[in-house]
Amino acid sequence: MIYSNLEECINDLEKHGHLIRIHEEVDPNLEMAAIHMKVFEAGGPALLFEHVKGSKYRAVSNLFGTVERSKFIFRDTLESVQKVIALRNDPVKALKNPFKYIGTGLAASKALPSKKSGSLPAGFQEIQVCDLPLIKHWQEDGGAFVTLPQVYSEDPEKPGIMNSNLGMYRVQLSGNEYEMNKEVGIHYQIHRGIGVHQDKANKQGVPLKVSIFIGGPPAHTLSAVMPLPEGMSELTFAGLLSGRRFRYSYVDGYCISHDADFVITGEIHPGETKPEGPFGDHLGYYSLTHPFPVMRVHKVYAKQGGIFPFTVVGRPPQEDTAFGELIHELTGDAIRQEIPGVKEVHAVDAAGVHPLLFAIGSERYTPYQQIKQPAELLTIANRILGTGQLSLAKYLFITAEENRALSTHHVEDFLTYILERIDLHRDIHFQTNTTIDTLDYSGTGLNTGSKVVFAAVGDKKRDLCTEVPDILNGLQGFANASLVMPGIVAIQGSKFINYTEAQQELKGLCEAIQAKGQLSSCPMIILCDDSRFISAEINNFLWVTFTRSNPSHDIYGVNSYYENKHWACDNVIIDARVKPHQAPPLIPDPTVAKNIERLFVKGASLSGIQIS
Repeated sequence: MIYSNLEECINDLEKHGHLIRIHEEVDPNLEMAAIHMKVFEAGGPALLFEHVKGSKYRAVSNLFGTVERSKFIFRDTLESVQKVIALRNDPVKALKNPFKYIGTGLAASKALPSKKSGSLPAGFQEIQVCDLPLIKHWQEDGGAFVTLPQVYSEDPEKPGIMNSNLGMYRVQLSGNEYEMNKEVGIHYQIHRGIGVHQDKANKQGVPLKVSIFIGGPPAHTLSAVMPLPEGMSELTFAGLLSGRRFRYSYVDGYCISHDADFVITGEIHPGETKPEGPFGDHLGYYSLTHPFPVMRVHKVYAKQGGIFPFTVVGRPPQEDTAFGELIHELTGDAIRQEIPGVKEVHAVDAAGVHPLLFAIGSERYTPYQQIKQPAELLTIANRILGTGQLSLAKYLFITAEENRALSTHHVEDFLTYILERIDLHRDIHFQTNTTIDTLDYSGTGLNTGSKVVFAAVGDKKRDLCTEVPDILNGLQGFANASLVMPGIVAIQGSKFINYTEAQQELKGLCEAIQAKGQLSSCPMIILCDDSRFISAEINNFLWVTFTRSNPSHDIYGVNSYYENKHWACDNVIIDARVKPHQAPPLIPDPTVAKNIERLFVKGASLSGIQIS
């Protein structure tokens, strides 16, 4: 199915049982987000909100809530897009099997953007920001946000649509110090595509013209977050995936998407920032208020009958989890092409994606040594931690491709394999005073923290405990030792006060364990606030441990020591307690949860959805 607009997609989904219309009026202040999350958690359909309080425009969410639904939306173009991306990664494939790839040329013919003459598309009208559905997602959010925007900018040195960037950077529409209808905030870092454009504009001393597209064919939304091969523009990809060329024109010097439901145009002036946030983010915590670029609004346009798409992010899994799975399927083995020796890299969604990576690579440097140790794996690890968004990771667990059945997507099996083989005196490697995800507040400052690589190869070195070792029971000041998985035990400590006290506490813990004897069966211990919560399910362990710790500051070791500046230990202890400087977790508003029950009772729009 080739969709020329968002409404065609919605009608198609409804026809095939993938979408429900919500007829009741719903408040965009917290209610819409709460409904979305409840339906997503139940594995439910896409939702069309037909009556949004305070706006005449409809809104849609959960379009990409399952991989199956996403594949349905792109069922007629997915295969050809995968082939084109594969060719960009490995063009020799076309030479080896030209008849297999002959269709990619036809697909690519639909990729180039199509410039239209004239000004605004038919049916577009000028509106104001306040006319939009002003959706606030979490109770501590700074205001209303656009969560599925397509933010368009052009290279000031080489203007034109083929030198443009289309990215998904959240947009704050209201709240804080923003003057309603005249200013919006855009959250992005300088290394992003739009950041590069802004840097060039700043050096020229001119404002950067920006267009924010909202809606349009779903392919346009997905294109804004795709990690594309070098040289392939997001708008070219949008044409490929939608099966229809991206149509645009210029009005007042701003690019206007003829396919979008809404367009906000404006300028970012050199040095102009305003406080942006807080915002309930994908790590499961709020990203806090920080200065980010402010865009002076020029004009806002709406298509007649426009539909406002949105999503809600929070502690994984959420809709962006399914988004990520589809992206992984589309890009295939792109990472293997980019980093020689890599077999798999998995950004673990349950840990918030960016904090934790699992990887499998080749290990060919020491084939004749009697004792195998990570060598090539370490060069691969450095490449991984220096590549794109993978560079935001804090923890990387990597092993060699010695067991063909091993998969980075089987979390417990993968960690078990590593912990059975790792040499804790040799195979832990730190990078300190470096960058981490801007949204991660476990570090020493905004975008500042550390990284650690756990590498393991060779034969099994230890049997992992399958119950709590006696050594970890009855430790003074620590309680409720609970098995998380083989080789990992969580213990509960007192409330974290500061790092000075924590170092003394952990020193005492390490000495107490060491005094009781060897603990080789338990290579990893997690110090936490609630050990029963962590051990209840593997996703709780992943979320707490890797979002609440900064490797350089929060990793300790039993019998730890330095040798030639290399840190070693007998048992790793990760302090995953909540720290005072960390951002607060996202907690649903119980009053809102009660209010939305009206939509799930018999006779209401969502009565057919089974919820817990």
